[in-house]
Amino acid sequence: MKKIAIDAMGGDHAPQSTVEGVMLAAKKHSHVTFQLYGDKVKMAPYLEQLSNVEIVHTEEKIESTDSPVEAVRKKKQASMVLAAKAVKDGEAEACISAGNTGALMSAGLFVVGRMKGIKRPALAPTIPTVDGSGFVLLDAGANADAKPEHLLQFGMMGSAYVSAVKKIERPRVGLLNIGTEHNKGTDLTKDAFALLDASSVINFVGNVEARDLLNGVADVVVTDGFTGNMVLKTIEGTAGNLMKMIKGAMTATPLSKLGALTMRKGIYEIKDMMDYSNYGGACLFGLAGTVVKAHGSSNAHAIATTVTQAIQMVEGNIIGNINSALQQTKEEETTNE
Repeated sequence: MKKIAIDAMGGDHAPQSTVEGVMLAAKKHSHVTFQLYGDKVKMAPYLEQLSNVEIVHTEEKIESTDSPVEAVRKKKQASMVLAAKAVKDGEAEACISAGNTGALMSAGLFVVGRMKGIKRPALAPTIPTVDGSGFVLLDAGANADAKPEHLLQFGMMGSAYVSAVKKIERPRVGLLNIGTEHNKGTDLTKDAFALLDASSVINFVGNVEARDLLNGVADVVVTDGFTGNMVLKTIEGTAGNLMKMIKGAMTATPLSKLGALTMRKGIYEIKDMMDYSNYGGACLFGLAGTVVKAHGSSNAHAIATTVTQAIQMVEGNIIGNINSALQQTKEEETTNE
């Protein structure tokens, strides 16, 4: 049976939301074993007697206020660290945490280890689009800066993920830029454009502008971590505030409240479409194992969705697909020399 390791103590609503989410996933995926790492006393009220759920007890955990690198190095028995170690030791095929993002990235690098041939890891969330399909954005904050070759590898890793999880044979890869013309942007984007355009490993569709991202112009969008993180937070903030504005306008007067009743179904459909909990977590690509960061405020539904996402990544052999893309790129470079 496949095994998924979960840090039960990370996140704003842990361990309740994490444990309840895993219970939902365990019932749906009976062919998978789930290893919950955390304080068994605190988890007990939310546990169900399921044969494919195992508990690994530890009272140590990484706090949101901890220094990421220091916490991973000093808290050897922390639930997050033990979950990452399970992947490193081959005891689990993937690990999930809703805890400290920096700490999970550090655990991924220092415990799981970097994939051979990958120069920089990338944080890759799936962003909702108006058609409901979503797109993968990377890097969303693992690296503040980047080089052209890093963006090429981001495109490869994002493509491997979309192929494995969404079953899209040739995912469209776009380069985030200030214009669609090939000569637009900084030295980084111009040089990255040349590398991406020359690669046969990915389906590069050219530059894409930020205003078009939610229209589904690409399945994978690559950029440096500084820009990607700002785009991610701008989209999150805009979506949240837009829903507040709509709610305020629809409840402002008795007449608008009456109109809201007729529009209620459509408004909820829009809300569901933009709800992060329906899209899973942010993947940490470039590691030797599958590591997924669930949103810190995840509820049980969001955790269950993230668990399903991790299972799809394992069953889709994403690590093997990335290695194959790396090998193909290496062969292309050798041929062109």
